[in-house]
Amino acid sequence: MRISTIAFNNNDPVPPRYKGSTNPPIDISGVPETAKSLALIMHDPDAVSGDYVHWTLWDIDPQTTTILEASIPAGATAGLTSAGKPGYIGPRPPAGSGRHHYTFDLYALDTVLDLLPATSLKDAAAAIAKHTLEKAHIIGVVDA
Repeated sequence: MRISTIAFNNNDPVPPRYKGSTNPPIDISGVPETAKSLALIMHDPDAVSGDYVHWTLWDIDPQTTTILEASIPAGATAGLTSAGKPGYIGPRPPAGSGRHHYTFDLYALDTVLDLLPATSLKDAAAAIAKHTLEKAHIIGVVDA
């Protein structure tokens, strides 16, 4: 399975246009035939406060090949971020905090999670981990 974006190459800088509320376009390929759904978690393991979740999506149709810029796929659920709200929060690390690695983790799952949007990050992550068939990621960096 593979995740990529035309916005940046793996381990390259995230362009300014994706540092606000606009998610980059995401391309998906090689999803296992047995996958029943996909999930996506974007997080910053280098955040000053600890691993910070910027975006969560689940119940993405496994036939999805592209998540368009500034959108979520039809039928997918946007879960909570570390800010306690759903939606995409672009990278904006505090000045002087060094290099941050914004990791987009894509999971192929053996089930449809059918979780409520208000499901806690902990519970959503546990459900995703329990049902993961395969995982892929891409990293965008921001120097603060």
